[in-house]
Amino acid sequence: MTTTNILFEIGLEEMPARFLDDAQRQLLEKTTAWLDELRVPYQGVEAYVTPRRLAVLIKDAAEKQPDIEEEAKGPAKSIALDENGEWTKAAVGFSRGQGKTVKDIYTKEVNGTEYIFVSKFIEGSKTFDLLQGFKDVVLKVNFPKNMRWSDLNLRYVRPIRWITALFGSEVIPLEIAGVTASNATFGHRFLGKSIELSSAGDYRNKLKEQYVIVDPSEREKKIRSEIEQLQENKNWQVTVDADLLDEVKHLVEYPTVFSGSFDEEFLAVPEEALITSMKEHQRYFPVRDSEGELLPNFVAVRNGNSDFIETVARGNEKVLRARLSDARFFFEEDKKQSIANNVKKLEKMVFQEKLGTIAEKVERVAQLTSKIAELLDMDTAVRNHAVRAAEISKFDLVTNMVNEFTELQGIMGEKYARLFGENERTAQAINEHYMPRHAGDTLPQSPEGALVSVADKLDTIIGCISVGIIPSGSQDPYGLRRQAIGVLQILKAQKWEVKLEQLLEQAYQQFETKGIPTRDKQETMENVSEFFAHRAGYILKEAGIDQDVIEAVLHAGIGIFQFTFDKALVLTDKRQDEAFKPVQEGLGRVLNLAGKAKTEEVKKELFENETETELNAAVERVVPEFQQALNRQKASQAINVLAELADPIHAFFDHTMVMAEDEHVKNNRLALLNKIASMVYQYADLSKVQWKQQF
Repeated sequence: MTTTNILFEIGLEEMPARFLDDAQRQLLEKTTAWLDELRVPYQGVEAYVTPRRLAVLIKDAAEKQPDIEEEAKGPAKSIALDENGEWTKAAVGFSRGQGKTVKDIYTKEVNGTEYIFVSKFIEGSKTFDLLQGFKDVVLKVNFPKNMRWSDLNLRYVRPIRWITALFGSEVIPLEIAGVTASNATFGHRFLGKSIELSSAGDYRNKLKEQYVIVDPSEREKKIRSEIEQLQENKNWQVTVDADLLDEVKHLVEYPTVFSGSFDEEFLAVPEEALITSMKEHQRYFPVRDSEGELLPNFVAVRNGNSDFIETVARGNEKVLRARLSDARFFFEEDKKQSIANNVKKLEKMVFQEKLGTIAEKVERVAQLTSKIAELLDMDTAVRNHAVRAAEISKFDLVTNMVNEFTELQGIMGEKYARLFGENERTAQAINEHYMPRHAGDTLPQSPEGALVSVADKLDTIIGCISVGIIPSGSQDPYGLRRQAIGVLQILKAQKWEVKLEQLLEQAYQQFETKGIPTRDKQETMENVSEFFAHRAGYILKEAGIDQDVIEAVLHAGIGIFQFTFDKALVLTDKRQDEAFKPVQEGLGRVLNLAGKAKTEEVKKELFENETETELNAAVERVVPEFQQALNRQKASQAINVLAELADPIHAFFDHTMVMAEDEHVKNNRLALLNKIASMVYQYADLSKVQWKQQF
């Protein structure tokens, strides 16, 4: 089979770097799906993106679709032939629909019934004739934002300026938005020139000669290599942030790494502010010495070669100096303020229209922090430091530094709290109360930070849901999902022996006390409970827990989350243990009947055989042991205690008719089963666990 390479390149005005990773993924997936739909064999597909181009190289594509010989099945023979043995209208219509005649019909038996068939030969089309359809692939690539240009109706990420489309060396007739394809492409905006490709396979090498590296992974590799070389030459430690590197590689077509410096006097400014200024504003990588101390240097990436790199470095140093001068000015001005004055300013900052100002939120959070510390029986020092941290947790929001660098909220709060003489534990908690800031972020390490973090997040969640702000779809302006997950992660990490439901009740009371208008309490708390249950389910699923086990342990609420998590792990292990099968069968039979019980009282005088007496004795023996295991949050011990009832339960069912004719005896036996069921439900609703699929 003859094969050739196929190239498509769409040249555009500069696209945002944050769009390119997803665009490359879509290009690859959509091109592959398109080729498969066309039935065009190929060796491989490579997708490339730079700020100015989207490209696909299809390697060793067949020059023709494979021919197809297929068998078309028609109606049953009994329908295809009439009583005279003539072909019916059904048979004639079938053959005509397949481009054949009744002369081509033959019969075959399928599952004992004869059907009519015809054989079809479909000649494959030439690949070249199919390639104009790539236009649909290009236009189906989705971007977060699109634009319209000129007088065109097309909306796309950026205006299309050229199209390169080659089938080997032959130009593919393709047109998008008035731009016609050719064999020409364009090199680097300043260092390269336009070139005509003699074949699709020349694409990467020819563009590299014109200072364009089309493969993002190759650009990243070049950046990393040059940074490593710089580190070795200067004995530096360059902090290569993965997100920043991903952005930088998409900002350039031909990366060249260089370094610069700034005045040491700027090191008096908190390093977080310096690093943020370098990374967020200038896309620079900060530099540290072998001891991890920040140095007055930076590493950056130029979109071009190494010519006049010293001049480029000086220009970047000049720009950075202005940025750092602003940071230093903000820092010095902030030091002239006081925590008390800043807290006072929060009275003029609205948190949410119906929930009041940030100052009012801070007051609620401080009171809730104290309540949670009381529930957990925290020592007085921890409680006092946590409450103080809550009272001043938002004071840095009105500082110049946070106004300029919003991502430094909490971080600057910790820095300034130390400068203003606050206790170290209080200062640390101010920063930690924002944690986790995003998925995979660090959790608060101190008990004070954990207390304020949970209180702050619960206040936001309860408050928003109580006034009808409930996340739906992708809409979650207050980040309630992230905050709920954060609360549960903190409860688990801190191993707090408090039920989530108790914390939710305390949080709601803060709004009731302040007289803030809310929806009906029952409705609100149902919404909140459901909301947290979904987040708990997400965390459990991420830990590898199956949905049936998740539903089993969450059937009555979240409770003490660490214990709930442990129970899910234990059940996951047990459901795959052959030795546990008799236990689950016995407990399952109990749960199936226990719901029919009409009374909770078990009367021993109504027992009619030894198995009833023995089961009741086993239950009375197990109850205190089971409750003790629950109180200590011993998940394995609790289920093992329940397992001790398996043999008495099986004996009971083997020798006892539960649904006896005597109504009193029947109700007494159901009450006994209900007593067992009530213990089981305290652990989990085991009826939801799909045990059988595991054996």
